[in-house]
Amino acid sequence: MTDAVKGPASYFPSIEKKYGRPISQWQELIRSSPLTRHMELVTWLKTEYGLGHGHANALVAHTLAEDAGQ
Repeated sequence: MTDAVKGPASYFPSIEKKYGRPISQWQELIRSSPLTRHMELVTWLKTEYGLGHGHANALVAHTLAEDAGQ
């Protein structure tokens, strides 16, 4: 029996399906952005790429946590 994915990563399958890019590509975009603050990045993804708030928030939260070693 496998554990269900929890937290921000639980959004990843629907993000890939809806927006047509792999998560790694979204993370590259986030990491290459000159923005560094969570909500700035969320707003940027929503404005520039048309992501919904929940999807943008999940991508940013997961990427920043990963980069912080959490």
